[in-house]
Amino acid sequence: MALVLGSGHSDIPNSNQLQGNGKSIVGRKSANYHPPIWGDRFLKSSLDDLKPDALTQKRADELKEEVKRMLITVNDHLHELNLIDAIQRLGVAYHFEKEIAHALIRIHNTCSDKEDDSDDLHTMSLRFRLLRQEGYNASPNVFNKFKDGEGSFKKSLVHIRGLLSLYEATYMGIRGEDVLDEARGFTTEHLKLALPHLNSPLSTLVELALELPLRKRVERLQSRYYISIYQQEKEQDDTLLEFAKLDFNLLQLLHQRELMEISIATACEPLPVTKHRPPAFSPSATAPASQPEPLSSLPMQALLSANYKKHHSQSKLLLKTAIRVFAFAGKYRGSYSNGLKSYVCPFYCSYSVYQDELLWGAAWLHKATKNPAYLNYIQVKGQTLGVDETDNTFGWDNQHFKEVSKHFFIEMEWLNSGYSPTLEEYTSVALITGAYFAYLEQMRGHVASCIQIYMKKHGCTYEEACEKFNRLAADAWKDINKECLKPTEVPMPLLMRAVNFARVIEVLYQHRDGYTNSTFETKDRISLVLVDPVPV
Repeated sequence: MALVLGSGHSDIPNSNQLQGNGKSIVGRKSANYHPPIWGDRFLKSSLDDLKPDALTQKRADELKEEVKRMLITVNDHLHELNLIDAIQRLGVAYHFEKEIAHALIRIHNTCSDKEDDSDDLHTMSLRFRLLRQEGYNASPNVFNKFKDGEGSFKKSLVHIRGLLSLYEATYMGIRGEDVLDEARGFTTEHLKLALPHLNSPLSTLVELALELPLRKRVERLQSRYYISIYQQEKEQDDTLLEFAKLDFNLLQLLHQRELMEISIATACEPLPVTKHRPPAFSPSATAPASQPEPLSSLPMQALLSANYKKHHSQSKLLLKTAIRVFAFAGKYRGSYSNGLKSYVCPFYCSYSVYQDELLWGAAWLHKATKNPAYLNYIQVKGQTLGVDETDNTFGWDNQHFKEVSKHFFIEMEWLNSGYSPTLEEYTSVALITGAYFAYLEQMRGHVASCIQIYMKKHGCTYEEACEKFNRLAADAWKDINKECLKPTEVPMPLLMRAVNFARVIEVLYQHRDGYTNSTFETKDRISLVLVDPVPV
């Protein structure tokens, strides 16, 4: 997977930061985090308050079956494409993964490029995007039919829905697909020109797309937006709309319950690295679904630190917290799946989304503590899941672990010493670690960012450096898209976690550093996803 840089973060250089000898005169600072903006917001409710209403749950289950029947019985090609698109945008596709997969493989097999004689830009663009999202390598050459004799896109392409669909499709491209790059420029220009003359809800759709395309949006937040848009559409389906609203609110209750548990844990023993951070970024609450991968990252952090005696106190604190988080995750998985049944099982009852995370956590904890109880956990649960009975099964490989560990502490040495690495040094380490830790530290004034390093090396302006890294980010997204095309080297659910992480970075740093300072867009977005229910 490529390293993706958020395209909108602020990285304006500090004149005191870079010195000619590669050293910085900036002293060690504390992070400039604002006081918590949520207070005890996620501690006030009781568990009983966060249980779904039985009648609401029953109604949602009934609507779910109706939507499933719609998917199975639809017999019009364009209607089927629009229905799948609406289901995905509304955030309820996880209920119908099997039905959507069957539909798209049939569409892929029956609508080959050679047989495609459609002249409808919206149909072709939507089909291309949906197939690419599913991992099918649909050819972009189908869009050449919309070019004139000079090789440019026809000026007669003025249908806004078609232009918008083509615009969204271009963000599923990979390197070398020039027709998609040309289409993006063409559609961006024409959508911007048309926007002042459009009416809602189409104007809202275009505005959101130009701000950030679907490929880069956090799905839960996108769903919240689209519910409001979809209910204004003339061709909206009442059954699907009602189900999407109920589903959003029921899932929000689950997220609120998770946040209450996490808030209780962190209130008792807050970690220095998470102090004053927005609670929404604990267990992936604003990211798609409710994936618990951050739960297993804590044992990894603890193990990384435990390998180095000079960070012993930090590793002990991380390890203690990791043990408590693992116990919490294992204990409440059963309660969630038994209490909410089918509503939670898409997240907590599948090998690819929850069980494997617990096994990862047990593997890391066994490596860190040598406690045989964690190895026993792997042996018992691993038999059920069909994996080997050792912690190495979930340990990547030892050499890779050593590399990650080594580079992680190279970053830490930079931070502690105030060293400003060269661009080559920074890149070689960042491609291993993701440079996430170093990036946040740079915002505190500790380490120069890649943009500042690039400016120093090439003698260019801040704007020129940003443009260079925006192009690199665009190419990185193309690499991500390629990695997601079938056949994939790893299961798609694992790839989607990397995609979702890149999406979170895009959204958090779209306008400013929304992670360190969550009082602007981040607070509003968290409220939409985690606090404010959708009016039904």
